[in-house]
Parts: sequence; C-alpha cells; structure tokens
Amino acid sequence: MAAETREREEQGGPAVFFLHPDLGIGGAERLIVDAAVALRARGCRVQIWTPRFDPSRCFSEALQLDVRTAGGWLPRSILGRGHALCAALRMVCLALHVLLLSGEAPDAFVCDQVSACIPVLRLFRTRKKVLFYCHFPDQLLTKRESFIKRLYRAPLDWLEEYTTGLADCILVNSCFTASVFKETFKSLSHLNPDVLYPSLNFSKFDTVVSSDVASIVCKRRFLFLSINRYERKKNLILALEALHELRSRLDAHEWSETHLVLAGGYDDAVQENVDYYEELKAVAAKLRVEEQVTFLRSFSDEQKISLLSSCICVLYTPSNEHFGIVPLEAMYMKCPVIAVNSGGPLESIVNNQTGFLCEPLPTQFAEAMEKFVKIPALKRTMGAAGRTRVLEKFSSEAFTEKLYQYIHSLMQ
Repeated sequence: MAAETREREEQGGPAVFFLHPDLGIGGAERLIVDAAVALRARGCRVQIWTPRFDPSRCFSEALQLDVRTAGGWLPRSILGRGHALCAALRMVCLALHVLLLSGEAPDAFVCDQVSACIPVLRLFRTRKKVLFYCHFPDQLLTKRESFIKRLYRAPLDWLEEYTTGLADCILVNSCFTASVFKETFKSLSHLNPDVLYPSLNFSKFDTVVSSDVASIVCKRRFLFLSINRYERKKNLILALEALHELRSRLDAHEWSETHLVLAGGYDDAVQENVDYYEELKAVAAKLRVEEQVTFLRSFSDEQKISLLSSCICVLYTPSNEHFGIVPLEAMYMKCPVIAVNSGGPLESIVNNQTGFLCEPLPTQFAEAMEKFVKIPALKRTMGAAGRTRVLEKFSSEAFTEKLYQYIHSLMQ
C-alpha cells in the first residue's frame, strides 16, 4: 500500500473525481468547485463529472477545471414531476459511465446531494473509496402534502438513507446539519459525520471592481442586498416585506435614498425560478415598493463583488439554512448580515457583533435595517468584525488542509 501511495504521488497525486447532479450556481456548487480547486492545488488530478453543465451559467473557476458530462440524456423530470427519482437515475447513469465507458482510473470519488450513485461505485472488485458531503438530507427539502407524494417519496427516502451509509467517509457543512443528519437517518445513528465548513477563495473577492461593473449598482446611500436563488424556500418575500415595514420608520429623504437589490441564481429551465421571479415582482407591486427594488438574475462574480462593496447590509432570509456561504462572502467584504436565527447562520454570524440574528418577521428585519440607516458607523464596526471572523475561522487554507487529509486517509 505504501508503494502504491508513493507511485500515485510520483504521478502527481491521487485522481479524485467529483460526481455532482448539476454544476450550476448555488451553495452546493460553490463548495464543489472550491473543493476541486483545493485538491488540485494539493497535487491531485481532479475531474468533475455531472449530467448538466452550462458554461454560461457557472462559477468562473469551473471554467478552469476539467468538467465532463454524461447521463444528461435522461430527463430532469417527467411532466414536471419526479425530480428526485430522475436525479437518482441520472447520477446512477453518470457513475456507470465513469466506471465503464470513460477510460479513466480514479482513486477516490467525492459525491454530494444525491447518494444513489454510491452503491454503483462499490459494485466492482477494485472498489474505489467514496467521500460523501451531505449539505442536508434531501428528504427534508420537499413537502409531503398528499398521500400520493408520501407514497412516492417513501422508497426514495429509504434509498437516500441506505446509500448514504455506504460511503467510506461522510462530511457535513455545519453542526446544525450534523444534528439533523442524526435525527433524520435513524439507521445511521451510530455514525458521527465530521463537520467541514465551506470556505472562501479570498483572492477572488480582492478583485478591483471596474467602472462598467460598478454601473449596475443603484446610486443610493442605503443599499440593501439579498443574494439567494429564486426559490421559495429562500423566503425572499421576507426581504420585500421588511423593506415595506422599513418605509414607516424612515423620513421621506431617508426613504428616497433606500434601495434593495434581490440578486439570485436563475435558470429558465427551472420552472420554480420562473414562477417565483414573477411572484416576487407581483408582491413588490402590491406592497408599493417596486420603485425601490431591483431584481438581478444570474449575476456574475464581478457584479456580486461590486454589490457587496456598495451595500450597507446583506439580508439573508432562509430559515434553517444548512450553512449558507453568502454570510461568509458578505462578512469578508466587511458587510454586516441580517439573518434568520436558525441553522447555519448561528455558526457563522455573531449576533450584535458581525450582524443581527432575527426571527423571520418583517418587523424584526426592518428594526435591524433601520439601525444601519440611523447609525452610519455601525456598518464599519460590524464589517471589520465580520472580516476578522471569516479570516480566523473559515479560511481556504484550513478548508484545503482538512479536505486533503480526509482524502489522504481514504487512500490508506
């Protein structure tokens, strides 16, 4: 085994393949791209395999990685339904393609989101090691409002739990997710997944914003920013309702200088994105705040940096978020965060120091927003504290070293 390890190192390190269901724009995709970049920096030969990859809708770093596709011929849904089943089938097909048709010889696999492919990776005599990164149990991400839906999900829930337990190493993104993991997967109660916090590529955020990119920013003194995908579970309506509530707390001049940007991942192929975008515009009109709101869809990294550089605060509205990379990005950019006091933000944000943790109520969010309008120095002091916290606890160096050690342990 030692000789084999030395041979791999002489050849440039182990070959680590990532299997991911859709390499678009989101928190899970951000982590996968960062993990791939981290392992490549440590000398690993890295490939990302996915059924779907659109170079026009991805993180910029993904364009510098070896990304390959297979299994995309299978549908993502059947008449708009069965997304979970189709995702499982696509990932099984992807795993079979990599093992049987790609001509590649990976040493280890990193899977996330969909665990159905793990048994396939264990079928062959020269079985490869599998690390599974659990962002959150998939079965908790969908509602069971009918008997038919519960019946449909029952075998898929069992499959998720069973196949997750087959991984050689299981990591989660927060202590919150670790507790939910144990509560949800009863048969895996003997397992204690390790926590590997997501990190940031600091160099990307140190980019100097060009004037043409900065032009997208509304020239308002009190610019609030929300960054989240256009999905209902992100509760973006809370940001609009908080803005409406804030109006009654400000004088006419302060209100005229206030603006909210709702920036988020958007895909025309995802019907929920399309429907929710229209719903949000209707809510803004109903609340009569549409003149104070800008909807920005599928923005670039440069645009995000420009917005974070210009806003006084980030509104982070989802409840029980698994971890949430946006608060880290904001705090690194010295931008305080107002977030719901549940889930991952409890581990990333220090209440009253790097931002505010509130109940998911418009009145509480508006009260916190008012403080940044009335007390200009608050952004500077909280922003500095946020930058310090990210550098100390969520550095890319710590993430890279821990991830590499997990992969190295698997190879022994």
